[in-house]
Amino acid sequence: QVQLVESGGDLVQPGGSLRLSCSASGFSLDYYTIGWFRQAPGKEREGVSCIASANSLTLYADSVKGRFTISRDNAKNTVYLQMDGLKPEDTAVYYCATDWGRYCSGTYRTGTDFSSWGQGTQVTVSS
Repeated sequence: QVQLVESGGDLVQPGGSLRLSCSASGFSLDYYTIGWFRQAPGKEREGVSCIASANSLTLYADSVKGRFTISRDNAKNTVYLQMDGLKPEDTAVYYCATDWGRYCSGTYRTGTDFSSWGQGTQVTVSS
């Protein structure tokens, strides 16, 4: 069974850190470009970050640049999103998704290139 599973979401105070994990079962993440997305209540889904399968080149939304870091560990079949300096506006359900393309497209933030999605993990930033 092909499955993506996100984990690591939690309640954290502003300024805190979390590391989200995106693990795959039934297939290898090596061949996929991976995106992290988030959706806050009442808001549209937005792309947060992307890591390419070809060269691990990374892209970030302006709102998280300098605070979030995406990485992949092919040996563990897992992609991570390290989130530092968390702000209340980072509160959302975070999803990872796969794209057959070898590179992150300029429109990756729309999510339309991504075909398989996990169930999401809740991140809440609040004091």
